[in-house]
Amino acid sequence: MAAGSFDPMHQFEVTTLVPLPTVAGVDLSITNSALFMMIGAATVLLFLFLASRKSAMVPGRFQSVAELAVEGVENLTASVIGEEGRGFFPFIFAIFSFILAMNVLGLFPFFFTSTSQLAVTATLAVVAFGVVMIIAFQRHGLGFFKKFVPHGAPLAIMPLLVPIEIISFIMRPFTLALRLFGNMMGGHIVLKVFAQFIIMLGMVGGLGYLGAGVALGGAVAITALEVLVAFLQAFVFTILTCIYINDVLHLEH
Repeated sequence: MAAGSFDPMHQFEVTTLVPLPTVAGVDLSITNSALFMMIGAATVLLFLFLASRKSAMVPGRFQSVAELAVEGVENLTASVIGEEGRGFFPFIFAIFSFILAMNVLGLFPFFFTSTSQLAVTATLAVVAFGVVMIIAFQRHGLGFFKKFVPHGAPLAIMPLLVPIEIISFIMRPFTLALRLFGNMMGGHIVLKVFAQFIIMLGMVGGLGYLGAGVALGGAVAITALEVLVAFLQAFVFTILTCIYINDVLHLEH
């Protein structure tokens, strides 16, 4: 068996599937990561199409799941941002569904987890933070900068507090990206390690079969946990985006 098959990091290797020319210094080649991002987006669109093409008073399975997802994200947006937040629902739902699709696709054997790539999660975080900044300046203009001046704080400690507030705000996209990336990568590494244990102990024979059975049970349990993590990380990314939008909409809070 090839040594690479026992490398838990091998599953995160980005490979070129369709070579394409470089335009303005940007390599347009389709990689396994890009392919599964496209599959993730297509999966969401297909699911929503199937759910909405035959809307009925008594919903079917697809419509029921779609309505539950839409209603859940809409209520989350309204509860964090307020009724005004419903205007941001399309953007928030797009983020949630796209991340969830990529997370879940990565759980299937031989599929690639795009959200285990820091470049992907960082791009998502920059997009979310960019929208937050656009909202901030559209709503408040240069008055947005008063956010970094803590209300009621003594003037003497303002030179200390203002830089802390600015750094804390700037770090938001970094924490968004690292949280999603770290959780998705870590879980898949643990799964790969347990899979290696199953193979290695099974090859030993005898008591090794018992150990392989224990490792298999652990792998099943971790897989179930990873399904939960896939939903949880999409939810966390979404709710933090809502919180950041709320912060720049309501500077007085």
